[in-house]
Amino acid sequence: MVNWNARLEGWKPEQGDVRSAYEIDYGRVIHSASFRRLQGKTQILNLGDSDFYRTRLTHSMEVAQISYGLVRQLQQFEEVQNYLPSQSLMQTIGLIHDLGHPPFGHGGEVALNYCMRSHGGFEGNGQTLRILSRLEKFSGRAGSNLTRRTLLGCLKYPAAYSEVANPDITPSKQNSVTGVNLLDRKTCKPPKCYLNNEKDVVKWIINEFDEADQNELIRFDKKKDKHSATRHKALDCSIMDIADDISNGVHDLEDAISMGLITDQDFRRLVRLDGCRAYLDWLVSRYPKEFGSNSVYETFIHKLFHDGGSIRKRQISRLINYFISNVKVLDKGLIFKEPLLRYNATLPTHIMAFALKLKDFVYQAVIASPNVQHMEFKGQQMVVDVFDIIAHEPKRFLEPKTYDTFKEAGDDGLRVLCDHISGMTDNYLLHLYERLLSPRMGSVFDKL
Repeated sequence: MVNWNARLEGWKPEQGDVRSAYEIDYGRVIHSASFRRLQGKTQILNLGDSDFYRTRLTHSMEVAQISYGLVRQLQQFEEVQNYLPSQSLMQTIGLIHDLGHPPFGHGGEVALNYCMRSHGGFEGNGQTLRILSRLEKFSGRAGSNLTRRTLLGCLKYPAAYSEVANPDITPSKQNSVTGVNLLDRKTCKPPKCYLNNEKDVVKWIINEFDEADQNELIRFDKKKDKHSATRHKALDCSIMDIADDISNGVHDLEDAISMGLITDQDFRRLVRLDGCRAYLDWLVSRYPKEFGSNSVYETFIHKLFHDGGSIRKRQISRLINYFISNVKVLDKGLIFKEPLLRYNATLPTHIMAFALKLKDFVYQAVIASPNVQHMEFKGQQMVVDVFDIIAHEPKRFLEPKTYDTFKEAGDDGLRVLCDHISGMTDNYLLHLYERLLSPRMGSVFDKL
């Protein structure tokens, strides 16, 4: 039997503490600095554009809520009833899934991967595991010192950076038409992985599995002209992953509509009738008085884009309910002995395709738009500039405590610097950049 409640460092609860191991994990996450910083990190739009839209913090809270909704739905399947996570465990995994994302979202991730190109790279999911197992302050040297099962639940890509990175894809810059060196986003995009420094942590997470299970879990597929891709994740992680896709597709869509960043014509162009036919049929079966007489597709679009207020919110809630209510169990058969590896949550192919279509729509219509790309590019360049400046003279620019950690790390000093910058909020990095590079007169009394 795997000891799921084990922790990297020995620890016993205080006398009289009646919380479960996973309720303790939940408390540690809620009270962690890395979780609080998510309120200052970009989800899609830049902080300061509005007080309405979602940040990484509110997104993570919604993923946690959807994740447990999926668990409740999965309770109808007898084969997984004894293995499903508790509410506190599942919500903890939802809350932590984005802890490692740096300032300025995926632009910041690409920038840090370039900065760390010769020192083990950077990837947001891998940084999440690093924060939880190394950097948080709830233990001596084990970070938040969470339970084995919680850490397994956040191990989205169980392969090390060095194993899945394509050696022919080297993060680099390319000359622009004016001769300025700019990041090549294609080569700088990291593989999906955990970071090399956490190999011992991952070994601890999976070392109580059967050897064959361990070997299968860490398998990955090599891809021509791309980074390799892992094959497997555990049950809890698969639930969180679906919840994340749902939230990225539906809640980010809601933000974009509410802020006027997309139109109904954009929706018709990128989410065609055939792509959402199954959902429209579901609407008719559930709400025949609303959708039974006119074009269901047009009625659905009108309610999303033009009715606003409670009517739009109702459509968003129905989309979430549609995805949650259709979750199923994927049985991987005898390739795994451990039930938490054998079973995954899944959505039927056509329903998952609809969820991903909504997610892709938000990407194409909002994230890839010039207005958002301008800000992502700006943030990306600021991350690179701040990293290079501090790396040039760490003692000059780092706070004494951080510099001591940098110095103690020896050859891993740049990993400490990467931790430092990736943990910054968008505004903190922006203010630091201005303090270092803005031509205006500054002051030692300026607060970051």
